[in-house]
Amino acid sequence: MGIAKTIRPYHEPAGGWGALNAMGVALVKQHTAISGMATLSRMNQPGGFDCPGCGWADPKHTSPFEYCENGGKAVAWEATTKRCTPDFFAGRTVGALSALSDYELEMEGRLTHPMRYDAPSDRYLPVSWEEAFAIVGRHLNALADPNMADFYTSGRASNEAAFLYQLFAREYGTNNFPDCSNMCHEATSVGLPQSIGVGKGTVLLEDFEQADCIFIFGQNPGTNSPRMMTELRNASRRGATIMSFNPFRERALERFQSPQNPVEMATLTSTPISSRLYQVKVGGDVALIKGLMKHLVAADEDARAREAAPVLDWDFIRGHTVGIEALVADLKATSWADIEGRSGIARADMEIAAQAYMKAERAILVYGMGITQHRHGTQNVQQLANLALLRGNVGREGAGICPVRGHSNVQGDRTVGITEIPSKALLDAIEARFGFTPPRAFGHNVVTALEAMVRGETKVLIGLGGNFAAAIPDWQLTQQAMRGLDLTVHIATKLNRSHLVHGREALILPCLGRTEIDVQAGGVQSVTVEDSMSMVHASTGHNPPASEHLKSEPAIIAGLARATLGSRSRVNWEALTADYGLIREDIEAVFPIFQGYNARIRQPGGFHLTSLARERIWATASGKANLIVCEGLCEDRKVDDPDALWLTTVRSHDQYNTTLYSLSDRYRGVYGQRDVIFLSEAEMDKRGLRADDRVDIVTLSEDGIERAVRGFRIVPHAFPAGSCAAYYPETNPLVPLYAHDPQSFTPASKGVPVRLVKSDLQSGAQ
Repeated sequence: MGIAKTIRPYHEPAGGWGALNAMGVALVKQHTAISGMATLSRMNQPGGFDCPGCGWADPKHTSPFEYCENGGKAVAWEATTKRCTPDFFAGRTVGALSALSDYELEMEGRLTHPMRYDAPSDRYLPVSWEEAFAIVGRHLNALADPNMADFYTSGRASNEAAFLYQLFAREYGTNNFPDCSNMCHEATSVGLPQSIGVGKGTVLLEDFEQADCIFIFGQNPGTNSPRMMTELRNASRRGATIMSFNPFRERALERFQSPQNPVEMATLTSTPISSRLYQVKVGGDVALIKGLMKHLVAADEDARAREAAPVLDWDFIRGHTVGIEALVADLKATSWADIEGRSGIARADMEIAAQAYMKAERAILVYGMGITQHRHGTQNVQQLANLALLRGNVGREGAGICPVRGHSNVQGDRTVGITEIPSKALLDAIEARFGFTPPRAFGHNVVTALEAMVRGETKVLIGLGGNFAAAIPDWQLTQQAMRGLDLTVHIATKLNRSHLVHGREALILPCLGRTEIDVQAGGVQSVTVEDSMSMVHASTGHNPPASEHLKSEPAIIAGLARATLGSRSRVNWEALTADYGLIREDIEAVFPIFQGYNARIRQPGGFHLTSLARERIWATASGKANLIVCEGLCEDRKVDDPDALWLTTVRSHDQYNTTLYSLSDRYRGVYGQRDVIFLSEAEMDKRGLRADDRVDIVTLSEDGIERAVRGFRIVPHAFPAGSCAAYYPETNPLVPLYAHDPQSFTPASKGVPVRLVKSDLQSGAQ
């Protein structure tokens, strides 16, 4: 790959010259050094396109450079001049392609033609759009039950595409909508409604300008949402307290050099971010949060005994919540010794953090997948909600709960109907608008879809974006099950692993990217997306399409629907794809929260989807916010093995979801490789291991099935006792399909019990 496999410390701050250099390298690597900069100038701008990377919100006063390093990489990746043509496939069997790394596959460039798998030659061959649609229609119409098909959705799909997709599948007859949210923030979608009545955050971007205190749990903003660093830098510089809780001491949580600040860039200075950074044990979040709340309760009792101002917001608690007595009883019954042992944080340190929270008039609680991807991720989310509610930090400016969603429209897809558990109101609205009766039975999420595939009950998988085969857990079982499907279909911009882990028949359908001009019968079209803070805004591509043979996602979905449903469809697919404004009118009719949709997206910055919890209106069964008790301290199941380590899977800095921009991770000092495991020197000593030793990582499975990855290189890293980390998706084979949150079904990718075995291999998989 041109980069030596080295481990060397990175001493610079996050951002800064390193970020500019990395973005420049990415543009050059994709042959877009000049055109890429012109494209970037239109990203996150009024009249431009929305970043195809993370879902962080855009400021109202947009600067000319409203993009970050990883946003630049995402644009370079999509706007590349490299092309993956039929000639590329003609010279390579799928068997040969399977030997390439995921990075090598995507570096071949943009897909240019629809392709069909030909079993006799083991190659993908060109196919016309009409024939491709007919193949899908034939398979779907041959199924004995529509529930034998699954419709997967990636977070990059627009609101318009996602709405058409769920409309097509529901008119076909199924609610099987496994989507990427099931694998990341589903614990938020399930946990927060039980606590506060909405499955989204309660803050806006401007709340960060008013917060006195910001707590960050299980989130690495410098890599996963780098534009958040602007808000954290500004908060730090005006004196806000920032407390970070994460197994890694992530560089961006320590200090940040703003590439948009000429003084910091010229003087090589930076801004400290976290007032304190607590390295929590993997799986120790519930213990930590209970420790914070336990101190709040004790401090409140002491204050009231002294007739001082209370610590808890009792006016809010009495007027807006239920469950305080049970919560206080649970906290009092939980010992400090157990809290310290499970969290890995000393009581004195937790009390320092709690004191900072107590003193803050306005506090924001930020969290990421370090909270959600556990066996009890839903309860983790609810404990954070409890922490916010105890101080009344929901429903007022400068305060709130901020789940940092990943992809740029993963939240929007759910808002417009991508859900396997649709409400009666949603189904009734669809029936009223379109005149067909949608199915009422709940469908598959990712875990139940995979279980159905393993049992042989599912026959067809259609993927709207993403890299399903790489993102899923338990590859030994699940990828093999995918190979047994009758048909796999993937709507994509680039070649990836899912196209090679295919069914007996397979199609690759290439689509337009976010940066590209979308011309339909009604003229140039815009799509819309929803960011992490429920702001909806338009996105309009400006680049010429990578190939004249590409279709937009809405056009592809409409083609599939026409070929499958034919004349029995009650939807005018041609009209909807000719003018996306008509799709938005349908969305508004089904979801009144989008009132004035077409007019409001013409406003610079778009519009906010109202959050009832932000207004202190609680759409819960109790009619109030619920303080929910979590029994015990374990967010993952206990194991008895004394040699057990708890593995958390992480992304590198040169990665977005399963997409790799390079094989390096400069903030952690890793270059040219991904087959590494981060381990503290204390844990190395316990096992007689040294830096650079190669080990096999073996899951401590409950079902007797061996799950292992081989030959991973040990990288010493300051890490909590009993914990280790390695990259996703390379370690997804270690995550058992059964290891998921029973409420949200989110796989427990951030809490996998493993043991290490000295390996005979000198190098591992990349």
